[in-house]
Amino acid sequence: MKCENCTKKECSKKQKNDDTQSTSVDVLSSNDGFEEKNEFHTLANAKILLSDCLACDNCMTSEEGARVFQQNQKELFHILNLNKKCDTSKHKVLAVSICPQSLPYFAAKFSLSVNDAAKRLCGFLKSLGVHYVFDTTIAADFSILESQREFVQRYQRRNQEEHALPMFASACPAPKATHSHRRLDLTLLHSLGISFSVHARWIRYAERVLTNLVTSHICTAKSPQQIMGSLVKGYFARQQNLSPDKIFHVIVAPCYDKKLEALREDFYTALYNSQEVDCVLTSGEIVQIMEQKNVSMKDVAEIAVDSLFGEIKEGDVVRHEGKRSDGYLEHIFKHAAKELFGMDVKEITYKALKNKDFQEVTLEKDGETVLRFAAAYGFRNIQNMVLKLKKGKFLYHFVEVLACPGGCLNGKGQAQTEDGKPDKALLNQMEEVYAAIPVRLPETNAHVQKMYQDWLEGMDSKKVQETLHTKYSAVNQTASNLDIKW
Repeated sequence: MKCENCTKKECSKKQKNDDTQSTSVDVLSSNDGFEEKNEFHTLANAKILLSDCLACDNCMTSEEGARVFQQNQKELFHILNLNKKCDTSKHKVLAVSICPQSLPYFAAKFSLSVNDAAKRLCGFLKSLGVHYVFDTTIAADFSILESQREFVQRYQRRNQEEHALPMFASACPAPKATHSHRRLDLTLLHSLGISFSVHARWIRYAERVLTNLVTSHICTAKSPQQIMGSLVKGYFARQQNLSPDKIFHVIVAPCYDKKLEALREDFYTALYNSQEVDCVLTSGEIVQIMEQKNVSMKDVAEIAVDSLFGEIKEGDVVRHEGKRSDGYLEHIFKHAAKELFGMDVKEITYKALKNKDFQEVTLEKDGETVLRFAAAYGFRNIQNMVLKLKKGKFLYHFVEVLACPGGCLNGKGQAQTEDGKPDKALLNQMEEVYAAIPVRLPETNAHVQKMYQDWLEGMDSKKVQETLHTKYSAVNQTASNLDIKW
């Protein structure tokens, strides 16, 4: 049986039984001794939905599959249980970072204001034994600022460098391919009870299928998730005099795809044998823990969210521009208009094209269109965009690429009905909650400006490139992988 999105004549998922069985042994053996008998042992595993799968061949290495398998609530409680034991050498400082697109889900689901939801979620996590709870908005500040600067630089080089423009941005990359391990088919993971929506496979698809056609155009700024990993395991660890491997860092995110993103090879520090993000849990998985413990958000004490700066606590929740995501398009558009053309853009007008998830924004000066941006949400819109690029008919300078139709609020890890479809009523409430959150420009965050100087050694330093940027490169694939369509 083939995936519903597959148009291949012969499904590449078909494998010999002995290959599947041997790989299954690898995954299960990697989990030996992992599960502990405690009150949390009945928690559900992470989920992978094959009907949403984009990469229908060579999706993950067996090692990646085993590690995705472990990224569930049991991993969190494994660390919590270790922290209760007498052997302090195995204790970890447990830090949880919450994505801003997750908070509207908790607010809408439990009929709370977004500020109350943030504080009660913090209170719930700390009642479990979590030491620090952070907001990833500061990481998005860094990501947006670096993306803005990179776009302006690319625009200025556009006549000298063939691949300078367009620039594609995506805050939801999935992991880079490796070659040192056997591949693990998604059917095996499905048989093991893991599910995984593949809405954030844009970067993986670009690296493995589109190759150099697209990878050179992708903005090199890390996603907010991975910058938060650098902040927690780098800046915060140094402030607390901790080795990075003594911190167990969990991200709460709207979608399952962030689990794979956390496993990228370039987000690993060999010196400390430490990933920048150790585990990703979706918003829905946090709710599962609440249900397991028979706890409602309304019954939890409010505790202010921590900051990375000592005893200072976070204030009210803020967001970036953009209706359902971190607003890369709007921030970059306004910054470019000012830096390149001296124009102050206050409001942005979106023009819907083929559908509501493909929209464009333009800037005109002296009767000429000088900037043309687009927002492409969902893989069908992404495919159309790539086809235009192949044909040399691509008119845009920048595209905000998000693989979830409707943006980040519609991540598959939250606001889903029991049959796996979006809960439209809840999603509408979430959009209203998110839109009501005050906007804070990244440039106005004094902590960010101070960290550029004190921690990153200046905005143009080598450390900025090492800490806030990554590289995307084409991965050689067989010809059979190049005919993936939707």
